[in-house]
Amino acid sequence: MRAYAVLLLSLVSLTVAAAEYGHYDLKKVVSLSETTPGKPSATINMPLFVEVLNDLGSHAGTYPVHFDNGDDRQRAEHDVALLSSVLDTIADNFNDRSILLRLALLHSVGHNLDIPGSGEKAVAVFDNVLAKWPNDPQANYRYGLFLASTVKYGDAAIPRLEKAKSLGVVDADYTLGLTYLSLGEKEKAITNLKSYTARVPGDENAARILDAAINGKIETKQLKAGQEP
Repeated sequence: MRAYAVLLLSLVSLTVAAAEYGHYDLKKVVSLSETTPGKPSATINMPLFVEVLNDLGSHAGTYPVHFDNGDDRQRAEHDVALLSSVLDTIADNFNDRSILLRLALLHSVGHNLDIPGSGEKAVAVFDNVLAKWPNDPQANYRYGLFLASTVKYGDAAIPRLEKAKSLGVVDADYTLGLTYLSLGEKEKAITNLKSYTARVPGDENAARILDAAINGKIETKQLKAGQEP
């Protein structure tokens, strides 16, 4: 059973209102062809692929996921599963950083939606991306963000997030703060949250989390898949 480190703030109550997940014709997103026998290739409509991925990310980019209703979630699960099955067959042919990174993000969404095997696929694709482009800021950050969301991979998040921070990703400070909190390392968490709030003073939620961390008003617990926070 998967588990997630969830920060419960006694002073902060967050309500997420999810918009409707869209209706997409996936044949317009990616289509397969076989110009050479036994070697399939794909045509990807990148603007539409990015639109679908952004929509999925707004609902299931983090755990727990947020949907207005069960039909929306089922449609999202269907879209992730179908896109993954098509793109996985030709992933070895990709040498485009943006496509590979988006495939990794697609699998991370699948993981949050409890689609079997998605977590392992996300790890494999992220590893592939960083083997080719080890200093890519967003690849390091997105990988760290994904790893931080699971207990199974959680400890491995810190090096990726620290590297993303060193490469100039401002949000890495915030995610490091939450990750260190979930690991019980309060001082490191406070240091990173202070760094983030100094650079992004308008983020009121981060400021509340920092205040709660300083004043010992944060509790962490393990939340199993399917439970409400």
